[in-house]
Amino acid sequence: MSRTRIPHPGPSSRLRRPARRRALIATTGALALAGAGFGAWTFLAPGPGIEGVSDGAVLGGRAAAQVSAYLAAGAPRGGNGLHATLDGAAVPLTPEGARLRLALPPLKEGPHTLVVDGATSLPFAPHRKVVGFSVDTTPPELKVADPQIKDPAAPVPVTGSASTDAEVTVNGKKVPLDRNGMFRVTVPKGTPLVTVTAVDRAGNTTTRSVSARGRRPMIRAAHITAIGWGDDSLRGGVLALVRSGKLNAVELDVKDEDGEVGYASQVPLARRIGAAKGYYDARKAIDEIHAAGAQVIGRIVAFRDPKLAAASWHSGKPEQLVLAPSGQPYDGGHYGALSFTNFANPVVRKYNQDLAVEAAGLGFDDILYDYVRRPDGPLSQMRFPGIGAATPEQSITSFVADTRTALRPRAKYLGVSVFGIAATRPTEIAQDIGALVKVADYVAPMVYPSHWAPGEYGVAQPDTSPYAIVQRSLADFARLAKGTQTEIVPWLQDFSMGSTYGPAEVAAQIKAAEANKMESFILWNAGARYQGSALQQIAAH
Repeated sequence: MSRTRIPHPGPSSRLRRPARRRALIATTGALALAGAGFGAWTFLAPGPGIEGVSDGAVLGGRAAAQVSAYLAAGAPRGGNGLHATLDGAAVPLTPEGARLRLALPPLKEGPHTLVVDGATSLPFAPHRKVVGFSVDTTPPELKVADPQIKDPAAPVPVTGSASTDAEVTVNGKKVPLDRNGMFRVTVPKGTPLVTVTAVDRAGNTTTRSVSARGRRPMIRAAHITAIGWGDDSLRGGVLALVRSGKLNAVELDVKDEDGEVGYASQVPLARRIGAAKGYYDARKAIDEIHAAGAQVIGRIVAFRDPKLAAASWHSGKPEQLVLAPSGQPYDGGHYGALSFTNFANPVVRKYNQDLAVEAAGLGFDDILYDYVRRPDGPLSQMRFPGIGAATPEQSITSFVADTRTALRPRAKYLGVSVFGIAATRPTEIAQDIGALVKVADYVAPMVYPSHWAPGEYGVAQPDTSPYAIVQRSLADFARLAKGTQTEIVPWLQDFSMGSTYGPAEVAAQIKAAEANKMESFILWNAGARYQGSALQQIAAH
């Protein structure tokens, strides 16, 4: 709708000039403020003034819902001889103390004209007052681009656009708009979150937040389970690698493949289904890792969730599971029938997002989703209730995007673990890398050599060729992330499966990642026992 001022259809144009209006107001007397707090102007002969809404006012949703209009200063007792209309429809006049209340109906979006006319106390002096105003409940437009940070040591430019009638602030400071509504401002380096707010003249508000940290800095991490963290030997071994400078992050499970939350979560659904286990004290663990000199990555196994799957099925909520065409839970092969929850279901999505927000609030530096995908197997044998017209890939991507938005007030990084095959086969498990790199801070492909089939990427035996398979597969991920701010942080194999993997095989994978200009990595060993001699000193990079 137009946001221009609504001219009143009353007196001649000479009265619209500011000087004439001021003179007229001076002779008829200023009116009190009432209701929504807007002043009023009187027109023509002396008579009761209109209080509560002023000529030319633009009311936002809240003001329009609360406006109260009155006639005062000379209204005949009981309203005798007066007639009021709003947009041509009669408005009842109700005595209220010394005033007459205008019983206005709910105000709709758009322009309105309020007219009061009739007799006055002066002979032969007809009374007529006209107020033109509008209701605008539409929030102003506001777009903010993700900052493109080329120099981490320099101030960060923030650009965007807003409705031209809006006032824009960036982290509380007003910024000017050009004639097209564009703005540009810089914030200091290291600013974790930039909040941009646009307020239009009706008081409607739109807020957007973006991260100004740029790319996720280099991380070299190792995985440990919630139960493993409670083992002095396993915890001590990982922290020793941190203290020696060979790792700078620890990946600690928040929710694992069994659907168990490692700490005493306060998320209501986690407690209701018995998922909150309390294997470790989250704040204490985070403090210990930080004190050792590392950051903490909280891993959330999203849609492989036997705890939630079983609770949903047994409570008569099958829509929260991936289903077979028969309506029974989809049997995920070696995962079992009650294993995969439905990524298209609002309850399932919110549960995982609530855990992510809670973990961020507890102090985890990153949230890393795992099993953020559909189950393996033919798509024709699966149903995702509520997915609508979206594809599985689109639904997964929107879930990640929603989580990133939810995490922004906490200023945390968000990563997604993906299959190595997803770079070339996005529909096989619903992981579209080209889309995911636009909604995550980093993508963590699991390129374990032992998991590739013979002949992939032209490598006859990937398990015995760790450098070749990792280097070639990561090249595809590098290509898909090109031009974005998203890092590729590969999961690398520090375990033996088929072939024996010693320090040389682990080091070969690290070198293959570096060949693709990827200095970050996360090591996986289910038992959390890592070969420190395979790791290069971070200080050397």
